[in-house]
Amino acid sequence: MEHTNPLERIEIILVEPQDGANIGSTCRAMQTMGMTRLSIIGDKVYDEERIRTLAVHAFSIWEHHTRYRSLEEAISESLLVVGASRRRGKKRKYFSLLPEQLAERISQTGLGKVSIVFGREADGLTEKELNLCHMGVNIPSVATSAGSLNLAQAVQVITYTLFRNLNDIKGFEQIKNERIDEVSNSMTQSLESIGYYKGNEQEEVKRFFLEILARATLSEKEAIKIEKMFKKIAKIKVYKDISTTKEEVQ
Repeated sequence: MEHTNPLERIEIILVEPQDGANIGSTCRAMQTMGMTRLSIIGDKVYDEERIRTLAVHAFSIWEHHTRYRSLEEAISESLLVVGASRRRGKKRKYFSLLPEQLAERISQTGLGKVSIVFGREADGLTEKELNLCHMGVNIPSVATSAGSLNLAQAVQVITYTLFRNLNDIKGFEQIKNERIDEVSNSMTQSLESIGYYKGNEQEEVKRFFLEILARATLSEKEAIKIEKMFKKIAKIKVYKDISTTKEEVQ
């Protein structure tokens, strides 16, 4: 089946999840990133109220999920199968794609279902299950006693990365260098009008503003707001000076 939305063909597979709370959180993570296809491996019965509590408005994903007895059965029609693993070893050397690299790989894959497989909360995927996957994905983390991300957190990171890289998202248009210079001039002139500078520091301050604005990747809306703020500061200073002068005269 052809999907106009590249995220519609992404399937999240949970292998024998331990608790309904993680399933609910997974549903919520999926829906916020535009994915709705959930499959569960195993025959365990889950407390639907726990799922509903964590899923909130994404409970329909659970209601429409597919249940399989084995991972082999679940991936029989998948074009690409990716196993999520927190560990790396000799037999896992090919399971080292970063989430961003996975997004790029999926974008190069022909039409068809892409299955991302997440293992058990306690010990992840077995070696046999990983061998059923075409490739793997690993979320880098600091090695601590806390271990890896929990199941729903891992799903959230990967689904967000896919959403961000596969979806056609329209970002803001960054202002160009000419506009950055205009904003910097406006800011330095506002400070000049209130007597901020001492000696020849105006050019130094302007360069400082230029560097900061260039790194900030501002939109036009943000640039206008900054200009207004500095102009308002200048007006407030003028108003206070006038008020002080009137009080002295009186």
